[in-house]
Amino acid sequence: MQITELSTPALLLDQTVMEENASIMKGVLQGTKMRLYPHYKSHKCPMIAKMQIDQGAAGITCAKLGEADDLVREGIQNVVIANQVVQQEKLPLLASLAKRAQLTVCVDDEENIRALEAAMAAEGGHLGILVEYEVGMRRCGVETFEEVLRLARIISTLPHLTFSGIQAYAGHISHEEDGEKRRRELLRIETEVARLKGYLEERGVPVFHVCGGSTGYCAEKPDDTVYTQLQAGSYLFMDSSYQALGLPFRQALYVLTSVVSVKPDRVVVDCGVKTLTMDQHAPFFPAFPDAELSFSEEHTTIFAENTELLPGDMLLCVPGHCCTTINTFDRIHLIQGEDVLHVWPITSRGKAQ
Repeated sequence: MQITELSTPALLLDQTVMEENASIMKGVLQGTKMRLYPHYKSHKCPMIAKMQIDQGAAGITCAKLGEADDLVREGIQNVVIANQVVQQEKLPLLASLAKRAQLTVCVDDEENIRALEAAMAAEGGHLGILVEYEVGMRRCGVETFEEVLRLARIISTLPHLTFSGIQAYAGHISHEEDGEKRRRELLRIETEVARLKGYLEERGVPVFHVCGGSTGYCAEKPDDTVYTQLQAGSYLFMDSSYQALGLPFRQALYVLTSVVSVKPDRVVVDCGVKTLTMDQHAPFFPAFPDAELSFSEEHTTIFAENTELLPGDMLLCVPGHCCTTINTFDRIHLIQGEDVLHVWPITSRGKAQ
């Protein structure tokens, strides 16, 4: 099949560029203690997760229990839920998955820890636990070394839980475009988390993993980083938001659109905010990189004069944010040139539970 035969809007992934990005990531990790635990939320596609494992990833990170369910069903054996699972109704499924795969979750609350232990005991499961430490994102996580130590010691007393280490995700600098500011904050976090690890180990609590990281600053981490798990996801795909940072990865992901109307001063295509998403930088069209764009639900208007385009012609669009854009599609088309090589389902789209 040729891409010109696809019904639009359609999600395209350039296989050659994606493989180049994967190779670049291997170079980023070389010489460090970090193992790649790529983030499933970026693509929500089990076939891509399996490919990442085949390429050397040590496990897969995900954001939600529903995503973990999909991964375990597809045979992924090492899954980290980089999030808290607190709703009581979800714990039986979590325990069931923990019996079928090596599963790890984050915590920042004693009551949640004890609920997890009770759920695992009821099902005979075992769960790895990361205590989340707040490093500046102002989201989840405890805020003192003492509290991390207290929770780690509680976990260590519970037979169905294992204290695996620290989750310390610096998402607040993932898209920081001021390189000096980004690197300064990255160094601060590295220093603080290294101190936290030392603080715990000096008090008899071994720290096996330090987890977090992002596509936006993975190439700037020091070779002697304290982190052991890199939870980057967008590196395979890229988008206009990450392009603004000048990263070593290339654009591999596109939305294929069709021209539906042409006027002397504008072109209208068949994708809008329902497929492109607008939560970060705006999408753009490589054929019209500087054109003013107007987005509506099902259309985008490209203000360009006398383009010679005709209704039915196709254009490529670079998404503003790859993760949220992929979540609007049911399938992803792996392409090489004009050829569609594979069509892979995005089975976890919409699984926010």
